[in-house]
Amino acid sequence: MINITLPDGSVRQYENAVTGLEIAQSISEGLARNVLAAKVNDTVWDLTRPITEDAAVQLLTWNDDLGKNTFWHSSAHLLAEALEALYPGVKFGIGPPIENGFYYDIDLGDKQFSQDDFAKVEQKMLELARNKAEYKRQEVSKADAIAYFKEKGDEYKLDLLEGLEDGSITFYTQGNFVDLCRGPHLPNTGFIKAAKLMNVAGAYWRGDEKNKQLTRIYAITFPKQKELTEYLERLEEAKKRDHRKLGKELELFAFSEKVGMGLPLWLPKGTLLRERLEQFMRKAQMRAGYQPVVTPHIASKELYVTSGHYEKYGADSFQPIKTPNEGEEFFLKPMNCPHHCEIYKVRPRSYKELPVRLAEFGTVYRYEQSGELHGLTRVRGFTQDDAHIFCRPDQVKEEFIKVIDLVLYVFKALGFEDYTAQISLRDPENKAKYIGSDEAWEKAECAIIEAATEKGLRTVTELGEAAFYGPKLDFMVKDALGRKWQLGTIQVDYNLPERFQLEYIGADNAKHRPVMIHRAPFGSLERFVAVLIEHCAGNFPLWLSPEQFAILPISEKYHDFAQEVYERLLQHDIRGFVDNRDEKIGRKIRDAEVRKVSYMLIVGEKEQESNSVSVRRHGEGDLGSMEVDAFIQLFQDKVAGILNN
Repeated sequence: MINITLPDGSVRQYENAVTGLEIAQSISEGLARNVLAAKVNDTVWDLTRPITEDAAVQLLTWNDDLGKNTFWHSSAHLLAEALEALYPGVKFGIGPPIENGFYYDIDLGDKQFSQDDFAKVEQKMLELARNKAEYKRQEVSKADAIAYFKEKGDEYKLDLLEGLEDGSITFYTQGNFVDLCRGPHLPNTGFIKAAKLMNVAGAYWRGDEKNKQLTRIYAITFPKQKELTEYLERLEEAKKRDHRKLGKELELFAFSEKVGMGLPLWLPKGTLLRERLEQFMRKAQMRAGYQPVVTPHIASKELYVTSGHYEKYGADSFQPIKTPNEGEEFFLKPMNCPHHCEIYKVRPRSYKELPVRLAEFGTVYRYEQSGELHGLTRVRGFTQDDAHIFCRPDQVKEEFIKVIDLVLYVFKALGFEDYTAQISLRDPENKAKYIGSDEAWEKAECAIIEAATEKGLRTVTELGEAAFYGPKLDFMVKDALGRKWQLGTIQVDYNLPERFQLEYIGADNAKHRPVMIHRAPFGSLERFVAVLIEHCAGNFPLWLSPEQFAILPISEKYHDFAQEVYERLLQHDIRGFVDNRDEKIGRKIRDAEVRKVSYMLIVGEKEQESNSVSVRRHGEGDLGSMEVDAFIQLFQDKVAGILNN
């Protein structure tokens, strides 16, 4: 008998070898119609591949990320089959799934490929999909694989074969197309009901500019036409919400070639936004017992040699700053944590004063490649809401849970409601990537897993995603368009305290090593603002909006009263401006709506006589007339409701 353990812990028994599809059929016909692949233990398999021994099995559908990956990987083969039919002699590089869809790198020889060719390729893909051709897996010897691709004259597949061991090579065939691939794939092409080519670009083979430049075709497919339509609508909405576009329209930030690529300039409104975020976090940190610190923007190379950052990231940092003193080198700060270790060391510490929580809005610098820079989401200079907690080993879980609470408080105040906590562990097959002992790693990983479980977080576990010095909990947030972003991270570190020889005197009067927790609920402030802009389409939460009100006098006669109202609002820390332009009130209202001003306060003769304002809410319209004090109370109640809920 073969025992199959399902994700809910139930066990099903089968007399002989069983496939993922047969398991699905034994559960329900509905599941069998929708299942795309099977995760067998830790590996994704074809549904038709026999399972011959006891295993833990998860049946994957379109709702699972691994199910989508299988769908899109299979679709890449369908794209290749369509291209081979339309462009005989085409050669193929690689065609992996990506976050949204897939791509295939191809060599068309002297032929050109452009967006004008998209429609005919899409049509051919759907024509082939309707054949419901089975994806057939075949194990082949290395010699036979080499012979096959030599006959085809495909030097790219031959190059890939050089790195493969004999006995580990598989071909997949669907229809008339054969590809070198480890899989897995869908049962057949009939699952693919909608296809759209998204973009075409150049890509060097193996990512090496010394090699030939291939044509990279990006595409996406879906099991239903309706889902493709909805996806394209979301893309259009995403263009409207693009933080680079809105950042310019709302005058939040800018870039200058003279200043340098990837180095944002924060304009007055954007600076107000940043400062509000910082004030919000500083207050939350003060309540949680953090102490503020400030560290320099540069440090001696030796600091980062000690921490291990130079060894791991030296090549990706800005070049060292050399001084007139021979052999003296400084680096632009790539991380705040080594500086905080040195602050911890300024005096002896007792077990009674732990945990020590040090917090800093520290700006760091990393030399990202120019092709990877993207608005505020990928920059070369950014500010982290960084903090480091130095605690005793028995305090780790409690402190970790407190940080989780802080992260969730931030998400709630900013309207991020859909998130998953990713437990990022080291790769057990490649421990050379990390520093520290196995014992330290096991303790740190257990503390994270226990804390996440205790808080009831929805989690996923990813091997190989840990930082080089310790495991971490990354918060993956879905925005209003359903896109995933990594916001907020918490890391447990037994290694930097060791490298910096950090100590505290224990109750036994002996020296002990503290544990270090790294945390940044915002992560990069720049990236956080970018995601926030796109999430709320520039309609920031009221407490955060850089322009919370605009006072709109109907005519010049009411400018003095408008100024009086303005000054009263400023006294209550409510930010805004008076629009004294010689424009009609309708134009002023429209312009304030475009600027996404939270409240428009219209003042004229009636308002001046009754010491009131006529209130309009952005996106909602007229709220009626109210006394100025009543508006101030309304505003404060709304802000308090958001931050204290």
